[in-house]
This record gives sequence, structure tokens and C-alpha cells, in this order.
Amino acid sequence: MEKQVLDFTVIIEKDEDGIYVANVPELEGCYTQGKTLQEVLERIKEAIEVCLEGDKEEVNPMTFIGIQKVSIKRPVRV
Repeated sequence: MEKQVLDFTVIIEKDEDGIYVANVPELEGCYTQGKTLQEVLERIKEAIEVCLEGDKEEVNPMTFIGIQKVSIKRPVRV
């Protein structure tokens, strides 16, 4: 059986407890976490496979353009 190679953009962040959290914007609800970068990368590949198995629609990964951090000012609540 021939296999198709799909490339997905994975966003990885580190939470306040030092846990890495990864998500795939193209696949709604596709996320995981791990204690190390290697662990979270292994787990997100598994999560992508599970999400693709459950999604019967054709998946067309988006083209990654970049990431931009945006700052806003908001009132401090007392």
C-alpha cells in the first residue's frame, strides 16, 4: 500500500509547570503534551495519526508563513 506524506505545522509552547504543549492548527482538537521536546514531538505524531483516522474528510495542510507575537495593553483589574 502506497502512503501519502503530509506535512503539518505544529505549535509548541511551554506552560507554567515546564510541560511542553503541542497543537496542530489544521486539525481541530489535535493536541498533546510531554515533559521533553522529544516526548511531545513523538506524541504529536501519534495524535495526528489518531485525528486523521477519525476525520474522513480530505485534509489539505496549510502552508506555514510565520509566527508573530502581538502585544496589547489592557486595564489592570484591582
